[in-house]
Amino acid sequence: MTDGILGKAATMEIPIHGNGEAGQLPEDDGLEQDLQQVMVSGPNLNETSIVSGGYGGSGDGLIPTELGPLGSGRHPSHSTTPVGPGDEVARGIAGEKFDIVKKWGINTYKCTKQLLSERFGRGSRTVDLELELQIELLRETKRKYESVLQLGRALTAHLYSLLQTQHALGDAFADLSQKSPELQEEFGYNAETQKLLCKNGETLLGAVNFFVSSINTLVTKTMEDTLMTVKQYEAARLEYDAYRTDLEELSLGPRDAGTRGRLESAQATFQAHRDKYEKLRGDVAIKLKFLEENKIKVMHKQLLLFHNAVSAYFAGNQKQLEQTLQQFNIKLRPPGAEKPSWLEEQ
Repeated sequence: MTDGILGKAATMEIPIHGNGEAGQLPEDDGLEQDLQQVMVSGPNLNETSIVSGGYGGSGDGLIPTELGPLGSGRHPSHSTTPVGPGDEVARGIAGEKFDIVKKWGINTYKCTKQLLSERFGRGSRTVDLELELQIELLRETKRKYESVLQLGRALTAHLYSLLQTQHALGDAFADLSQKSPELQEEFGYNAETQKLLCKNGETLLGAVNFFVSSINTLVTKTMEDTLMTVKQYEAARLEYDAYRTDLEELSLGPRDAGTRGRLESAQATFQAHRDKYEKLRGDVAIKLKFLEENKIKVMHKQLLLFHNAVSAYFAGNQKQLEQTLQQFNIKLRPPGAEKPSWLEEQ
């Protein structure tokens, strides 16, 4: 019965034996992080915040106070308190919140059980080998690009420090050329050299800043967005396997009227999680494809910019350096110019 239900295109169930490895699983120190990931999405109890009558509304939801025999304002011991519409709404909200917490608790229990059974070699997990390989490649690529980003920021800081030093040195040479007539010519052309180096350095710094900014966007926005979808896919995979295991266990048990109803309920729940898993698997595959295309396009442009700018700078070719910035539409702010306001940047 379950063979047709549990069939999966492009995926396979990998049994885990012995030390809990299927091929090669992450190290055991990641178990705590996986458990935290299972627990992180708690129920949202703020979705049902309805108050009957509202603040300053009519007193329809208030419970009237009956006077006692002596007019003391106290309820007699034999009296009953009438139930108003507000109490019914409150009870409905409480019941709804209880159902939300109950469903979340059952789901968390099943997913935690499945995760532990996978880790300790007593269960099986569904694996799309091709997709898993692409995801691991993405994570490795992101780590390497983060390293390039860190080195690029370090280069930017060093270039900025070099420019400040060259600018100060050029000013010192220019000052000494005015105060040392016998060395005026020597100090003068050294001052001009430092000023030229500063100008070329500012152009190179603009190119490197643009390179770093583009890498930062690729890593922290584009790649991170894809990895967020991957996390949702991995959570859906865990839920899918948890409810698949639950359905398999029920299918192997005794058949009676009560079990038949539970089996039908489990089958419907399993199908819902299967649909969610397959949808997210497709989303991840699409995002990985688009990410790879975008990465190649962005890096082709940025690596060409970086190469041309650095080569022209160290060759002392000021004209080629300026042409490189024009080619990539990079505009430098003049020295001392303030950063434009956010309104001007729109």
